[in-house]
Amino acid sequence: MSDHSPGETRTERETVFTYAAPKLKFGPGAADELGHDLAALGARRVLLVTDPGVAATGHPARLADLARTAGLEVVVHETARVEPTDESMIAAIDAARDAGPFEAIVAVGGGSAIDTAKAVNLLTTNPGELMDYVNAPVGKAQAPTQPLLPLVAVPTTTGTGSESTTICVLDVLSLHVKTGISHAALRPTMAVVDPRLTMGQPPMVTASAGLDILSHALESYTAQWYGSMAAKAPEQRVPYCGANPIADLWSERALGLLAASFRTAVADGSDEHAREQMALAATFAGLGFGNAGVHIPHANAYPIAGRVREYRPAGYPQTDPMVPHGMAVSLTAPEAFRFTFEASPERHLRAASLLDPSAPTSGSDAGPDVLPRVLATLMRDVGLPSGLAEVGYGEGDVPDLVDGALKQQRLLATAPREVTPDDLAGIIGASMHHW
Repeated sequence: MSDHSPGETRTERETVFTYAAPKLKFGPGAADELGHDLAALGARRVLLVTDPGVAATGHPARLADLARTAGLEVVVHETARVEPTDESMIAAIDAARDAGPFEAIVAVGGGSAIDTAKAVNLLTTNPGELMDYVNAPVGKAQAPTQPLLPLVAVPTTTGTGSESTTICVLDVLSLHVKTGISHAALRPTMAVVDPRLTMGQPPMVTASAGLDILSHALESYTAQWYGSMAAKAPEQRVPYCGANPIADLWSERALGLLAASFRTAVADGSDEHAREQMALAATFAGLGFGNAGVHIPHANAYPIAGRVREYRPAGYPQTDPMVPHGMAVSLTAPEAFRFTFEASPERHLRAASLLDPSAPTSGSDAGPDVLPRVLATLMRDVGLPSGLAEVGYGEGDVPDLVDGALKQQRLLATAPREVTPDDLAGIIGASMHHW
């Protein structure tokens, strides 16, 4: 409740948090109802966006056929890039403009396909070019002025949360930086989460995406509390409003689900129960961080992914070097949470105990090392690289990575502690080797 009366000046600290989410359909077989769902949105001509790897599974073609059986015309764009770039998104936008108009857009794939679909949706309904909408200081951070089309997101990986969020992430090749577009209008109209579509993923893909779930839940749970932020006028509110009571519930539940299923899902891609639990964890984490926000690990991840030189992870396309998003996020997470511990020790210890019930939560052993130790053990167990050095970075790269992270002020503003360049250098430098 506010402590001021009408006509009085607002208090210095925020008293309001916001919450939003797409319509959700979850469960084995949920994707089979896609034609019905699109027709219910009033769509008759639909663009389906996916990438070559997902297209090769046959899922997009099958879903397109189901939509056609329901009486819809479907145009398939299957050249979205894994870890999309400004160039790949512009190509997808141009193709959609040539093939349009459409009445709805469907994204089938991981975060890369969903984010590409968000960009296509934005730039086929609004004037201008991609960089007009990219977050400042990289782009102009313009807001859309026209309504977007209904967007139905059908994730085939368990982790990115893009089906729930207002964010579209991309690499700007000329600047060697990963950045994004952030606006409430980008949030999908509906998320269709069908665990069967995630079966058989390669272990590293499952591991990387799962660590994205973990980071989403941990970062939103440890983000700056909304009530400690400066008060905002209504027009100043952004989707990332800080940790809050509703996001906390989703984040805690996501951590518990992940702890019980992650290692099994990586070890056995055919385990249906583990896949369903991971899909549920990803959904819950997306509903949490899509409102509370993320902070230091995600800010660091953008330059880590954007400035990769030679690293090519198993299970991903080998044509170009890449550090998958979930991997990039996790590589500095242990040190980032060591740094943020003092802002809310009880939350860091609670998170550690949800991931590992044997983790100490009181006494002399319950200090800043607990959560980093739990994370490092989990990362090692699922086969993640041992640190930034293993993906090709060294001490000489620290200033460049710090510079890239500092460009992510939208994320760093949500951190529970003020983060200086020296702080980031310490976190990144200490993340070269975790074990």
